[in-house]
Amino acid sequence: MIAITATAVGSALVGGARIARAEEAVRWHGSALGAQVSMEIYHPDRAEAARLVGSCLIDVRRLEQQFSLYRQDSAISTLNRTGVLVAPDSDMVTLLEASLAFADLTGGAFDPTVQPLWRLYAEHFSSEHPDPDGPSGEKLAEVLTRVGRRGLLVRPDRIALTHRGAAITLNGIAQGFATDKVVETLRKAGLSTTLVNMGEIRAIGSRPEGTPWRVGLEDPDRPGALTGSIDLVDRAIATTSGAGFRFDAAGRFTHLFDPMTGLSPSRYRTVSVVAPSATEADALSTAFSLMAIPRIRDIVASRPNVQARLIDTDGRTTVCGA
Repeated sequence: MIAITATAVGSALVGGARIARAEEAVRWHGSALGAQVSMEIYHPDRAEAARLVGSCLIDVRRLEQQFSLYRQDSAISTLNRTGVLVAPDSDMVTLLEASLAFADLTGGAFDPTVQPLWRLYAEHFSSEHPDPDGPSGEKLAEVLTRVGRRGLLVRPDRIALTHRGAAITLNGIAQGFATDKVVETLRKAGLSTTLVNMGEIRAIGSRPEGTPWRVGLEDPDRPGALTGSIDLVDRAIATTSGAGFRFDAAGRFTHLFDPMTGLSPSRYRTVSVVAPSATEADALSTAFSLMAIPRIRDIVASRPNVQARLIDTDGRTTVCGA
């Protein structure tokens, strides 16, 4: 739901993002963690820049081995299959601890344990002649007994799911975490002008000419159109929309689940969050999609340098935060 838009003459469409041409830039684009991803690095030594890109990609592939639900041999798939991870990777522990902290902050709106709901809806709508009203109330109630952060235990030496049939997903935060890990690597290498998109976008500094990176917010209902743009300097942005994945043609059931009801919210068309880190922006954009504006304002007011941009189903825009 995000496009990177150039403000300079001679822009090119690269991996779904419009980025200004510059001879000193080294660019890479591909796929990771189920998303189209890219990096734009400015460095006086192009060979060193290319080496840094390669180093970052090795780290991203390592994170995929931890967090990807698309890989049967990943750590998260193993946890969901067996219910336990012994001696887990430190990044898995760090991200799950962050997930539980965001669950506490948002009153449970962000919840990594909603994966059983995905399984329920995927099975229902892939069956022959599925009921357009979704799974039965009885099935939904039964699956909801497996959902809840209290069923997830996280320690440095062991991660466990305490309910039979429980499972987790990190799809609402892992891309932001991967973006931050790449940014951390590039900052340590001394880079001060870089744009990283590992499913969520984070800027290091400004553009080479000193202007902010401009990020266009795509309209989920009009391909190629934008609902607006955000300027970034040393900040990250993430956007969440139910239109990102729909189980049914009517769009009543999406990849966004309310952990309390098991239903998909329809409060907003899109929610965009700007924050100091992509992890925070990613998690909050997911949680805010379920929450009323007064509560969102309270959370934004408690978080330094965070802004939320909400577009409701009637097309009205509300901005929370500076």
